[in-house]
Parts: sequence; structure tokens; C-alpha cells
Amino acid sequence: MSWEGTVIAIVAGDEREQEIARCAAATGAMVQAYGFPWPEDGIEGVHRAESLAAALDGADFALFPIPGISPEGALFAPKFGEKIIPTREALAGMNKPGDIILGWADPRLKGHCEALGITLHEYEWDVDLMLLRGPAIVEGLLKVIIENTRITIHKSNVMLVGQGTIGSLLTNTLVGLGAHVHVAARNPVQRAGAYAAGAESLSLEQLADYLPKMDIVIGSVPKRLLERDLLALLPKHALLVDVAAPPGTIDRDAAAEMGLKAVWARGMGSRAPITVGRSQWSGISRRIEGILEQKS
Repeated sequence: MSWEGTVIAIVAGDEREQEIARCAAATGAMVQAYGFPWPEDGIEGVHRAESLAAALDGADFALFPIPGISPEGALFAPKFGEKIIPTREALAGMNKPGDIILGWADPRLKGHCEALGITLHEYEWDVDLMLLRGPAIVEGLLKVIIENTRITIHKSNVMLVGQGTIGSLLTNTLVGLGAHVHVAARNPVQRAGAYAAGAESLSLEQLADYLPKMDIVIGSVPKRLLERDLLALLPKHALLVDVAAPPGTIDRDAAAEMGLKAVWARGMGSRAPITVGRSQWSGISRRIEGILEQKS
């Protein structure tokens, strides 16, 4: 399938978007970029736009980051230096019918797109893409734990709340490193999987019984499950790491007020931007090809 004549805007993100832009340009499409770190030697075949509106102007497709949107509507762009909020005015510059491919959209963005006739394609929870970027997320999480503790992962007491795609990868890795892993999950099949991997499995209702013994608590569920009452049960040295999409598993504000160290480890895929960028593009390109086929 020929991509010539297709205009792709790549907006916000981190070093992963550099590789996504390279892959997109290799298809023959016109690529307009804004809002992520720009390499000194540029990106061959990619035009660096001066603003969000300029990047979106005339675009058939817009690619926004996986990590999602802040409460105020800003796209994930931790190293850009300014907030990038996709306004209705900027989005109106896209070709119609336009398509936005991203991790997930908030109600504000959904409202803009509905009014403008732009279709949203969310892929934060696609299992295939999550598995492809999973190793980088796990490696990034281990880095966060090592940098924020004074104990080894080996023989430490770890509580993992959630046992989805990333949670199961974390369980296997932490068990392999010799940690005493406890997995709390609502789904009995997921709990059985954790048990089979060598972890101690428990229901969410049992959290209060185990939290006082934990050195490290990891949240991977995009729902607030660890509120102030449960956090109060933790020892003061405990490290909390949240890898879940907003709002996250852990009440990080409450944790900070209580003197607990809490890290929101979003965007861990940036640890290996080339590997993860290419894996993301594999899923994005399939979606674009499917859309182009429907339109042809």
C-alpha cells in the first residue's frame, strides 16, 4: 500500500517519538513533528513544526503518546518544557475525516473530536503492544526501585497490586530475582497465575493484613485502590511505585503527606526508546493501513 500523499502529525512524547517519526517517514508519508526532544542532526524526512497548530495543519493522522493526558488536558511531554494541550482550534486544522491514534483520550479531547468529526483510536490496553513494550517497562521499573531503596530486591517483601499484562511480567521478573512477591488481584484467574509463577496470591480484601510487612509496593491498576487508610499500615521505609495509567493505583498525595516515598513511574518505555518506538510503530502502522484501506 502506498502512503505517499498521507500527512502524519506526531505530537508530544519523548525519545520514543523520534523513532516513531523515523519509521513513519520511511513509508513515504509526509511527517510533521512537534513537542518531543529533537536530535541535533534532525530526523531525515521529518519536518519540525513550530507549533501544535502547525504540526496538525493538513494532517490526515495525528499520533499522540501512550502515557495519556494530565487532568488539565496536557499530553505527555516530560522533556519539552511547555504544556501541550490539543485545543479545538488546533485540531480543526486536520484534514477531514481525520484520525488520532493515541494511548487514551480524556473527555475533553473526546468532545473536541466528536464536534470536529475526528475519529479517536485508543491503544493503551492493547495486549500485543503492551507485551512488546513490556520488557522495557519492567527494566525501567527495576531501575526506579534500585535508585529509591537502600535494600536489594532479592529477599525483599514486595506487594504487587494488579496482575494484568504488565503485572504478570513484573511478577515473573521479581520472583526470578528472589523477592518475596505477594500479588493482590480481584480476578481469581490472575491470582492463580501469580501463584503458579511462585508468588503468594491474595484478594484485595486481604491487603490490610499484608501491607505492614512490605518493603516495596507496586501499583499496576488504573483505579485508586491504595487510599490513606491502607497506606497508613505501611512501614515508614516502604517504597511505593505506581506504573498505572491515571488516576493510578496509589494515592500519591496522601503518601507524601504521610512521609512515604511514592514514585509515579509512567513512561517507563522510554528506557529503551528505539526498541519501544519500533514496537509502537508496528501497532500504529497496522491501524493506519487498516484505515487507509477502508477509505480507498
